[in-house]
Amino acid sequence: MKKSSVRKWLVMLILSVSASSIYLLPFLQEVYYRPLADALQLNNTQVGSLMSIYGTFAMLTYFPGGWVADKIIPRYLISISLITTGLIGLYFATLPSYEISLIIHALWGVTTTLLFWSSIVRVTRHWAPPDEQGKAFGFLQTGRSISDVIVSIPILAIFGILGSSVFALSMVIIQISVITIIAGIAAWYVLSNEDGGENTEILPFGSSIKEIISVLKMRAVWLIAVVVLAAYSAYWGAYRFTSYSTDIFSLSVIAAGAISIGKMVMSPPSALIAGFVSDKVGIAKSIIVLFVVLIISFVIFAFLPGVPSFLPVMLINVAIASFAIFALRAIYYALLEEGGIPVIVTGTATGFISMIGFTPDIFMPLLGGILLDSMPTIEGYRAFFISVAVICGLGLAASICLYRIALERKKNG
Repeated sequence: MKKSSVRKWLVMLILSVSASSIYLLPFLQEVYYRPLADALQLNNTQVGSLMSIYGTFAMLTYFPGGWVADKIIPRYLISISLITTGLIGLYFATLPSYEISLIIHALWGVTTTLLFWSSIVRVTRHWAPPDEQGKAFGFLQTGRSISDVIVSIPILAIFGILGSSVFALSMVIIQISVITIIAGIAAWYVLSNEDGGENTEILPFGSSIKEIISVLKMRAVWLIAVVVLAAYSAYWGAYRFTSYSTDIFSLSVIAAGAISIGKMVMSPPSALIAGFVSDKVGIAKSIIVLFVVLIISFVIFAFLPGVPSFLPVMLINVAIASFAIFALRAIYYALLEEGGIPVIVTGTATGFISMIGFTPDIFMPLLGGILLDSMPTIEGYRAFFISVAVICGLGLAASICLYRIALERKKNG
C-alpha cells in the first residue's frame, strides 16, 4: 500500500476516533441515564435540562463554527476542541452540583461545536471525490461507531465490576476524558494543514455577510437542515430505549446498558452499508426509505405492550430502528454534494445546517423528561415515540424535495 494511501486511512481513523470520543462525555446519559440521575440526585426533567443547555449552546455556536471552519485550518480546531472537552470532563468526574453540571454542559456545547463539528465535516468531504461522498461519510460513521463500541464495552464492564456505584460512574467519566485528550494530541500529529482543502479568505465584515447570505439562499441547505433535524430527533428517540427497557419491560440497569451497547454494535454495518448503497441508488432516495422505516418503527414502540412475551418484538424493533438511524447519520451530510452545495462554503453550510438540525439537543431530552414526569409512565413513552414519528414525517417530506432537486441537477448536467 502506498504511503499516501496509508496516510489517507490514518486520517479517516483519527477523524472517526475523534468524532466518537468527543461526544461520549456530553451524551453520557445514553448508557448511564439512571446512574447519572442518581449520582447527581436529579429528576427526569433536570437530567433533560443538562442536555437542553448543551443543545442551546451548541445551537448558538454551530453557525459561527461553520464560518470559522472555512477560515482556519481544521487541524488546529479539532485538536484544541478535543483536549479542552477532555479537561472539562476530568472536573465533571467529581460529580459536582446540578448548577455546576449545567455550566459544564454549556461549555461542552461550545467545545464540541464552535471548533469541532464543521471542521470534521469539511475534512471528511475533502477526503473523497464528489461521486464517493456516501462512502466517505459512511466510513466516518463506521469508524466512529466501532470506536464507540471498543471504548464503551470495557468501560461498562468496569462500571459493573466496581458495583455500579457513584465511584464507578466517576471512574467512567475519568476514563472517557483521558481518551478524549489523547485523541486531541493524536489529531495534532496525524492531520496536516492541507486536510480540509483550501480555506477561504477572511473577508471584511460586509463581504463576509454577503458570503453567508449566499449560503442561506440555497434551498437545498434548508431542506438538508430539516432532514438532519428529523434524523437527529430519531436518534434522540433511540436514547430513550435504555430507560424504556427498564421502566416498561423491567430490565436491570446492566441489561438496559447492554441494549445501548447493542445499538452501538448495529452502527458500523449500518453506516458501511448505507455508504455503499447510497452511492449506487442516490443519497436522497436512500434517506426516503430510511424515514419510512423509522416512522413505522416508532409507531410500534408507542403501542407495544410492556409484557415479557413482547420482549423479543421490542428487541427486534430496537435493532431495526437503530439500523435506520445510524444509516441516516452516516449519509445525511453526503446530501451537500447531491444538493449542489459548493465545496468552498462547506463549513458555513454545515454550520447553518447543524444549527437547525441539532436543535433536538435542546427540545428532545426536555420533551422526554416532561412527558415522563407529567404522565403515567407508559402514556409518557407513547406520547414521546409518537412525537418522534411525526418529526420523521417532516424529514420524509424534505428528503422527497431533495430527491427532486437531485433529479433536476442530473437533467441539467
